Amino acid sequence: MKITVCIKAVPETDTRIKIAADGCSIERTDVKFIISPYDEFALEEAVRLKESKGGQVIALSLGGDEVPNLLREALARGADEAIHISSAGIATDDPLCVGKTLAAALKALTPDIVFFGKHGVGGDNQQVHAIVAEKLGWPQVTVVTKLEVGDGRLRAEREIEGGIEVVETVLPAVIGAQKGLNEPRYPKLQSIMQAKKKPLVTKSLADFGLSAADVGPEAAGLTTLALRLPPPRQAGRKITGDPGQQASELLSALQSEVKVI
Repeated sequence: MKITVCIKAVPETDTRIKIAADGCSIERTDVKFIISPYDEFALEEAVRLKESKGGQVIALSLGGDEVPNLLREALARGADEAIHISSAGIATDDPLCVGKTLAAALKALTPDIVFFGKHGVGGDNQQVHAIVAEKLGWPQVTVVTKLEVGDGRLRAEREIEGGIEVVETVLPAVIGAQKGLNEPRYPKLQSIMQAKKKPLVTKSLADFGLSAADVGPEAAGLTTLALRLPPPRQAGRKITGDPGQQASELLSALQSEVKVI
């Protein structure tokens, strides 16, 4: 079985984000990038499927210089080979252009199943895996919390409001992993050393028959005009006095200052 897992590089979740000079992107200097947390569940499930069914796991990621180290981490966690798609010439802010690029790469790889995290915590668009499935003409199941694969089919459980939905479909298919699908492993020192010897190649959009006209800025349907940090939070205020005074002052503040009543 050929299994592909798509990984997104995102800033570490406790990073203090700064806006770059262009006003439309983040300042990447001194930013530590990590595998998007939901992609960790996707990677772990891909490796577990390989361990139970046999085959190979290919880690695939689109991005810049931040990507190779994270692909090495994926190799240390159990992937067999990795492909870095250079983001040069690709409108990476636009989910459609990213989805088109990944779909072209996956079409060339011909996997039996593709794993994504249910969304990337960088942009929180939750669109790319759906776009990929649509471009490939494959079924997709998202927010998956349990998965069984066999005989060219899969059975997945996904969270819905008030219960669990069970979905069955054929392979190839696209899966969006939700927290709770598994418990991601941490690589051991031996695995980290072995990962250095596993194949990691870098490809461009031209390697998949694409050009900037297909997935570049001129093809993008979404353009980032500006990024702004949220305003600083005001300091809290302690209301003193007897309970009656406190209640009266609190009610007044909610009405006149916060305006929620």
